[in-house]
Amino acid sequence: MTQEQNTKPASWHATTIVLVKKNGKTVIAGDGQVSLGQTIVKANAKKVRRLGKGDVIAGFAGATADAFTLFERLEGKLEQYPGQLTRACVELAKDWRMDRYLRRLEAMMLVADREVGLTLTGAGDVLEPEAFEHGSVAAIGSGGNFALAAARALLDQPIEADVIAKRAMEIAADICVYTNRNIVLESI
Repeated sequence: MTQEQNTKPASWHATTIVLVKKNGKTVIAGDGQVSLGQTIVKANAKKVRRLGKGDVIAGFAGATADAFTLFERLEGKLEQYPGQLTRACVELAKDWRMDRYLRRLEAMMLVADREVGLTLTGAGDVLEPEAFEHGSVAAIGSGGNFALAAARALLDQPIEADVIAKRAMEIAADICVYTNRNIVLESI
């Protein structure tokens, strides 16, 4: 190992977040693990929460301080554009891309209200997940692809959105070393 490799700081790894929309119910679930390199530094972090007046749910993957900054900015946009989650997210994405300070933030978010679920990224993306016959799913984070695949496979089964989200998170936790089974779930 070279001196440069040896002094490189360990990177933070966190998390898996999944969004499931089915039968008029929207659920966002996330795990609680935060890892620094190969070490779990926290097992019960809360990365899913309600925003605004409780009519928006959100989950984040990435740096915690960055995510809280984005949550605060999104709440400000929701106050500016009440009842217009998509517009609030687009305005946040514009700021995220244009503002010199916000551009450095390293996080992704899943947000939803009763009408829409969205993925927000620092690249300026505001993406609504593809709708399938039985609903839609989205996922982010280190175990996001595992949770996404599991949720899609379960979407056409006769089970509710919260059960799908929980089971998808459990499957991701079984595969991804940066995801655990301390699941926080919010629904709308």
